[in-house]
Amino acid sequence: MIPLLIGISIISFVTMYAAGDPITIITMGRPTITEGQRQAIRIYYGLDKPIPVQYVTWLLNIIQGNFGKSFTYGGQSVGVLISQWFWPTVELQVISIILSVALSIPIGIISAKNQYSKKDIAVTSIALFGVSMPTFWLGVIMIIIFSYSLGLLPSAGAVGSPYLWPVLGIKNPLLDRLAHLMMPVFVLTYVSLAQNVRLVRANMLEVLRSDYILAARASGLSERLVLYKHALRNTITPIITYLGLSLGAVVGGAPMTEYVFNWPGLGRRFVDAATNLDFPVIMGITMIITLMTLVANLIVDISYAFIDPRIQVD
Repeated sequence: MIPLLIGISIISFVTMYAAGDPITIITMGRPTITEGQRQAIRIYYGLDKPIPVQYVTWLLNIIQGNFGKSFTYGGQSVGVLISQWFWPTVELQVISIILSVALSIPIGIISAKNQYSKKDIAVTSIALFGVSMPTFWLGVIMIIIFSYSLGLLPSAGAVGSPYLWPVLGIKNPLLDRLAHLMMPVFVLTYVSLAQNVRLVRANMLEVLRSDYILAARASGLSERLVLYKHALRNTITPIITYLGLSLGAVVGGAPMTEYVFNWPGLGRRFVDAATNLDFPVIMGITMIITLMTLVANLIVDISYAFIDPRIQVD
């Protein structure tokens, strides 16, 4: 994990310079800024030193939890900004992941059990549509239907006027939060659900053809016991892998979904930072996503031994 983390940090740091001199870029279009002021900014951010020295200094600061100061948020600490954006993203992503996994397993099993039936064709068609569909497109369509046309759900933000609930004579902050969550959670759940269903179905079809499944059925075990106790444990590994990757990237949010719904999370701010070339924010979020992904993959690798009976930890 450590060599990977260092390698990714080097690639990310060098890539930042591919766009050119950061100070020249962020002061572009501001004719009132003199060259002396640019040099002062360069010295303030330590960009006057050789690139290897800059990288080592930046890496040591990252290890200490110092992500630098933002270019576009009034010089605020990137660590403080990320901590403010972190929980809205976690709230949105965790709910979506839990719903997706909880729904995909029974749907995938039913689809595999009834291969080539109308149920299977319907599930695979809907899943294929979900995998192929851009999330921002589905978000825009839902806003047009449920916010603009029907006026049922709020179109943006995490909190606001709960205009869904006055119809019932109810005004409640919790219901307001739920109203704002509904559309972005649906978009993220549907897109990841489609991928999970395809994984469960494909692996379940392979497992159901195994000799030990035929032996379990021949011994008189119920179909439910065969599917959910014996077959599922050997099918779930790819889902756990996908879940681990999802949990690792949870802190990065879903940039396009958060952007479409103006959700105040890391994904939305990541897009803003990229648009404004706010390099400290971009690098801070990138490194957090990297660390979370590496840790999540380590946990997933260890969990295989407890989930899949064919895998043992020596």
